[in-house]
Amino acid sequence: MKIVGLITEYNPFHNGHLYHLNKSKEITCSDYSIAVMSGNFLQRGEPALVDKWTRAKMAVDNGVDLVIELPFIYACQSAEFFAYGAVRILDSLGIVDSVSFGSELGDIHLLEYIAEIFNSESEAFIEYLKDSLAQGNSFPKAREHALVNYLKDCAPHYSSKISDVISNPNNILSIEYLKALKKISSNIKPYTIKRKNSNYHDKNLTGRFSSATAIREQLLNNHMAKNIIDTVPAPTYISLQNFLEENKDFNRIENFSNILLYILRNSTPEKLKSIIGVTEGLHNRIIDCSTNYSNINDILNCISTKRFTLTRLKRILIHLLIEINQDEFNHLHFHGPQYIRVLGLNTKGFDILKQAKLKCSLPIITKFADYKEFGNRVLNQMILLDKKATDLYFLGLDKGKIKMNLDYLTSPYINFII
Repeated sequence: MKIVGLITEYNPFHNGHLYHLNKSKEITCSDYSIAVMSGNFLQRGEPALVDKWTRAKMAVDNGVDLVIELPFIYACQSAEFFAYGAVRILDSLGIVDSVSFGSELGDIHLLEYIAEIFNSESEAFIEYLKDSLAQGNSFPKAREHALVNYLKDCAPHYSSKISDVISNPNNILSIEYLKALKKISSNIKPYTIKRKNSNYHDKNLTGRFSSATAIREQLLNNHMAKNIIDTVPAPTYISLQNFLEENKDFNRIENFSNILLYILRNSTPEKLKSIIGVTEGLHNRIIDCSTNYSNINDILNCISTKRFTLTRLKRILIHLLIEINQDEFNHLHFHGPQYIRVLGLNTKGFDILKQAKLKCSLPIITKFADYKEFGNRVLNQMILLDKKATDLYFLGLDKGKIKMNLDYLTSPYINFII
């Protein structure tokens, strides 16, 4: 049994994901696959287009053998924490041989070289980073500038192309996966696959291998637009149709505008300052902008600066909705992931679970209510945030239907056919 791990969001599962799955199994010589997937809220601070069980079904119906949920506290975080949480989960299973991730670069050696620079935090690099942050740049942009300047000194042959590498989102995530593997001294072997055709942020469909961004744009603006049929596998299209029929809409951050506006206008400066990512007087901008604007996108654009990116701000809003503050996150992150939560699997997935139960260092949860049996306060706190995120997620959809406690009521999706 040779197993490859994938770190995913599948929002939604498209042809590029299918290519990545099949290519990953090919280059790693794996016959089994595990996907660690975000739950109902994503790394960039938005609700997923469709819920986590629908996305797990898409993944399993398209050939992923086992889908595990990335806990909310890691799923809706910066690239560093997102990657760390996912890598820790794969490593804790004790049976994963390799991890494969897509990147714009497709060169594992250069990505590993950059990851090593970031992990080593040399004095020269840190000085460049501090200088760039002092100029008001966001952390990602400051780190990019610091890396370029650092490489001019020690590896000038790399410095000319490094900005293109470090400014692409999948390259950034790839570097963070490599950092995390090194940090926890994992034996999992990393591989990267060059993305096909479209760029991550492309908003226009570009044929069979269109970006998830372009596909979401079509779905959010036109619902089941016929022109996405060629961009997603048939099981994905069917799942999207079924979700839309059931919920009347796909989810988006604008669906939470009223509740966000209420919370923003009634939050004290002290409460805002306690939320993850609210630093350097950002709470004052949040208060001012939420007083002057009523549209959530207008508020976000008002708050946004060179220092505070829209993605970071959207994560702050989600953390405010979930009511998780910096101290709580620090406490949970100190202990790391506490469980393996199964969202979907096929017959090969059952084989994986059988092996994992022999070697996994964390409890494996297939029935949500079973979390109570472990008597672990940190686990309880972490997994109940997943439930809170699910309850919140469905508040953004069809208001005519009350959907609560779905984590207790929903079993993992099982495909016995594949």
